[in-house]
Amino acid sequence: MGDLTLAGALWHMREGFDLLVRALGGDGEARLVGGAVRDTLLGLPVVDLDLATVHAPESVVERVREAGFKAVPTGMAHGTITAVLPSGPVEVTTLRRDVSTDGRHATVAFTDDWRADAGRRDFTINALYAEPSSGRLHDWFGGLDDLAARRVRFIGDPLVRIAEDHLRILRFFRFLARFGDTPDVDGLAACTARARDLMALSRERIADELRKLLVARDAPRIVALMHAHGIFAPVLPEIDDAGVARLAALAAREAAAGIAPDAMRRLAALLPADAAINEAVGARLKLSNSERKRLASAIQPPASEGAAALAYRIGIEGAIDRLLLAGGDPAVLAGFVVPRLDIGGGMLVEKGVRRGPDVARLLRRIEDQWIAEGFPDRARQAEIADALVAHWLNEESSRSA
Repeated sequence: MGDLTLAGALWHMREGFDLLVRALGGDGEARLVGGAVRDTLLGLPVVDLDLATVHAPESVVERVREAGFKAVPTGMAHGTITAVLPSGPVEVTTLRRDVSTDGRHATVAFTDDWRADAGRRDFTINALYAEPSSGRLHDWFGGLDDLAARRVRFIGDPLVRIAEDHLRILRFFRFLARFGDTPDVDGLAACTARARDLMALSRERIADELRKLLVARDAPRIVALMHAHGIFAPVLPEIDDAGVARLAALAAREAAAGIAPDAMRRLAALLPADAAINEAVGARLKLSNSERKRLASAIQPPASEGAAALAYRIGIEGAIDRLLLAGGDPAVLAGFVVPRLDIGGGMLVEKGVRRGPDVARLLRRIEDQWIAEGFPDRARQAEIADALVAHWLNEESSRSA
């Protein structure tokens, strides 16, 4: 049990939160747990609030509703209720202990033992509890010391914890990339030994962890560590030394340009610039159609006509992807707003162009010249259109003569 407190934390500023805590019985019967506690101690913004409570799920539903809030049974079988407050949702979960696990799912029983609930969590830094009102901390497994040392450490035997849930292998590295410094030796050894366990997981769960890992603070270094220890080999054997180097270079360029890291852009850097490989990985990880298109687009070389033209043709996001991956400077797109060509097919028909494919072909010519000239104004657009239409009509007249 820690001596530190979180008195004065900003949780109480969230409308309805104090009322919810009182409805659940106060500090002795409801405590904040996990990310909210960890991130507050690290001085990071707290996004999600999670409460653990001694009350059974049915009782939690009643108490939440009696307090005037909506109670959504998001995971009754695992004891989780979402209380919808005016300031946003708060997940409330009954204290649990594991009955059985198979590496993917756990069967749980509810308990009133706080230490037992903490003991089933993955890492010590995620097993910190705080009394909402007083801010008093509870730490049974040395999480505070590990947090101070920037150490990600499994609770108990790492091999046992990985056997309970194979996803903890990826979570170990994700948390290391976000919060860690030097990897825990036993944890790293266990993840290395059990890397093939990842093959038993759904690809959606792997993809979700990968998205979070790739944008973490220290992702390039930790990805290199994972590659060196064969962590990716069972599920992403396409990642090689060159991909790890490309990721590091991309991250450096993102930082220099002040551009936020992006998971799909970074995945494109990790993979060979091969359309078939990218498509196979996208299908294997069950990425969304938009994510697959992003990967396919990102590996293409930037067009020779320039960054602004590229941004016009494929969008600013896609242009930034290609520029960064190719070693270009996306600063040229700062403040760029995708312009609009004001010439339409109807205008060409009015000028004498035959309806049908000729209109589309002529529009493409007009657009290409407009882009090549740097997106001039409406008056110049009209001049371009008039000149190309006149040339087309002249060609048509010659052909029919």
